[in-house]
Amino acid sequence: MPLDNETNAKMPSFREALAFWLKLGLISFGGPAAQVAAMHRELVETKRWIDGRHFLNGLNFCMLLPGPEATQLATYLGWRLHGAKGGIAAGALFVLPSALILFALSWLYIAGSEIPAVGAFFQGLLGAVIALVLDAMLRVGGKALRSPTLLGLAVAAFAAMHFFEVGFVFIVIFAALVGFIGHQFFPGQFPPGKTHGPTGTETADIKLPPLPSPTWQRNARVLAICLTLWWLPVLALGVCLGWQSTPAQQGLFFSKAALVTFGGAYAVLPYVAQQAVENFQWLSNLQMMDGLALAETTPGPLVMVLQFVGFVGGWQNPGSLSPWVAALLGSAITTWVTFLPSFLFVFLGAPWIEKLSALPKLSSALSAITACIAGVILNLFATFAEAALLPEEGGFDWFVLVVAILSFVTLRKFHLPIVALIAAAGLAGLARDWIFS
Repeated sequence: MPLDNETNAKMPSFREALAFWLKLGLISFGGPAAQVAAMHRELVETKRWIDGRHFLNGLNFCMLLPGPEATQLATYLGWRLHGAKGGIAAGALFVLPSALILFALSWLYIAGSEIPAVGAFFQGLLGAVIALVLDAMLRVGGKALRSPTLLGLAVAAFAAMHFFEVGFVFIVIFAALVGFIGHQFFPGQFPPGKTHGPTGTETADIKLPPLPSPTWQRNARVLAICLTLWWLPVLALGVCLGWQSTPAQQGLFFSKAALVTFGGAYAVLPYVAQQAVENFQWLSNLQMMDGLALAETTPGPLVMVLQFVGFVGGWQNPGSLSPWVAALLGSAITTWVTFLPSFLFVFLGAPWIEKLSALPKLSSALSAITACIAGVILNLFATFAEAALLPEEGGFDWFVLVVAILSFVTLRKFHLPIVALIAAAGLAGLARDWIFS
């Protein structure tokens, strides 16, 4: 896939970069802010392969794209260092460790679903997940809701999704139009979003090659290669298994989701819940909460939770396939169509990166989208809280409420690492089961 293979004699070797991207993929816990900070610390401050200006331009560019921005930033930086093969290596190694770990955890989750201790452990996790979603909503809202108009957009997005079941796609499109048009008349109401990573003007020890010209020939080549790789597996599943099969439906649905996933996993989960739970009925809200907890324990992008949805959805809706084969195909196609579009967006748009600062309307559109995402995450919090606190068998689950409150306080006041928080909540569930059994 030789899209751009410009090299520079002063560049680090591809093998050196490969080792770094693999290391990053194995240790990138903590969500996009921590992952961006880790890349800045290693690539800008320590190794000095990238200067601060290029890093910040890349981050701003990736924040304008749908999809997991930390994955896209790694892909962009890899591309700047070693062309297309560097971008592919960086993006793939950022995702692969998380994908393999979560696949194993998904299988253990399904295999152990009938074991009482496993059920008790995940019962404790429900409270932690409620706290994590509430914390995410507050963090996004604190950055995004910086004008009365943006606050109004957040409230409108919550009401539209929670009370009128308006689709996430329509909310994103509406927000983008409001921000794009509103910037022309009321620019003060749509301030550019804040980056959530370190910035600076540090210089690098190497000189990066110039950006390639975005010619029609190059664009056509990128589109042809990436679109073929994106859609060929989806078409193969549809032709071989039928378009009503779960893996084919997952390929189509998550391809659409990849185009509107601004704001990360917490933003796309309400859309997935709306469709995967209520429309396709691949899994339940409680199972989605369990998947989010498992995804929080793995390195890499949190949006990897969609792979869990693909796995469980395939297992529980295998059709003519065995549950294991359907789960394998579901998790594979979901991961493929979730992340491959990021490579297309980066390779296609990266040559324009230096010109993005002259397009403030795009930043305003993103500000409006991010504001709406705060409302969408509030809807996710309400949906998850209702499912966890008001179980189908009736009553009110006070244990989950107590765990949620303690988890939230611990998370906000003591900044306990998320993996430790999830482990503690699960152990609380086991302790409760042991005491009352």
